[in-house]
Amino acid sequence: MIFRRLQGPQRTLAQTLGVVVLMGSLAWASVPFYDFFCRVTGYGGTTNTSEAGSDIVLDKTIKVRFDGSLERGMPWSFKPMQREMEIRIGETGLAFYEAHNPTDRPVAGSASYNVAPFDAGSYFVKIDCFCFEEQVLQPGESVIMPVSFYVDPDIVNDRDAKHAPRITLSYTFHEIDLPQEQAALVLND
Repeated sequence: MIFRRLQGPQRTLAQTLGVVVLMGSLAWASVPFYDFFCRVTGYGGTTNTSEAGSDIVLDKTIKVRFDGSLERGMPWSFKPMQREMEIRIGETGLAFYEAHNPTDRPVAGSASYNVAPFDAGSYFVKIDCFCFEEQVLQPGESVIMPVSFYVDPDIVNDRDAKHAPRITLSYTFHEIDLPQEQAALVLND
């Protein structure tokens, strides 16, 4: 309606601004929509979360492999304490990762994760994980961090995921800014 009242260059300008606003809105909304899509479908190896373990445990087993890496420039050392475990589908598993800060300063980190094969991502369910929170390690500090999980029994009904003999859980730690209270302590020293 408003475009009908405008003439020539004013109309073109209004339409161009409308397209820019629409494209900006779509760009702004794409990250939360993509995150939601990945969590619902397991696309890209995105996992699910739960408050408790599964009520159903099958006699079928699956191997879970653990992997850990660091973003370039992250000064920590970080590795899984076990390379692989075999659990029954639906059974709660508990794995541990070790991180060490060899520097002379506190370093904060956040872990991103994925699951391979991607088809199995939506069936890998985390109950509790160090990746849910940022981690701060003091100079020279080492920490052992747990992750509890299970593989959803519905995986056996998925045409593609049911044939996966192994699931790989990978974490990559990234350095982040120190929380304000930690940063204030560093500045006061």
